[in-house]
Amino acid sequence: MDWLALSDAEWTAIRLSLRVSAVAMLASLPFGIAIALLLARGRFWGKSILNGLVHLPLILPPVVTGYLLLILFGKRGPIGAFLEETIGLVFSFRWTGAALASAIMGFPLMVRSIRLSIEAVDRKLEQAASTLGAGPVWVFATITLPLIVPGVIAGMILSFAKAMGEFGATITFVSNIPGETQTLSSAIYTFTQVPGGDAGALRLTIVSIVISMAALMLSEFLAGMAARRVERA
Repeated sequence: MDWLALSDAEWTAIRLSLRVSAVAMLASLPFGIAIALLLARGRFWGKSILNGLVHLPLILPPVVTGYLLLILFGKRGPIGAFLEETIGLVFSFRWTGAALASAIMGFPLMVRSIRLSIEAVDRKLEQAASTLGAGPVWVFATITLPLIVPGVIAGMILSFAKAMGEFGATITFVSNIPGETQTLSSAIYTFTQVPGGDAGALRLTIVSIVISMAALMLSEFLAGMAARRVERA
């Protein structure tokens, strides 16, 4: 069973993947809730366009998404150059870029899950709170948000799982630099390209499956707890 022992480089790729996925999930969560609420409740011109833009990463080839990120957020890109000059934030060929690419690829899944939960909320409960003098923000914080917690959790886990498996956009945008941007998927790809790398690829594949299954099981558990709590309330 010695072939199951992970090397230092493999542990580095695993830790980096967990870091990138967690940052991608948490950073995109506020935007995911806001966009989901806007799409679920908003009535405005261009709603279909916004919905299309949000879901575009799902249908575009990941390499195209990565190339667009490179154009916009690269050191010579308009957004990337501005962020580097103003706050010193660099995305291209950094782990932060991997997190950005992963967040964008997982964003549609997060938004869709949260949006469906918002649409399922009984509007009469919110209207009742409004008639008692509660403002829109307070209504959302005390009525809507607790009711959509299962959807939020599901969206977070889907985003995390998508980030863990992201490859095309990430490798196009930030390359495959060991210790900096080489995530699990990139490491597996690297192992498949070198002689004798099959064992390393298999080890990391097993790790990926275990992490993904654990995330899904945790999602079901937390969503179930949240649903039971709402029912008791």
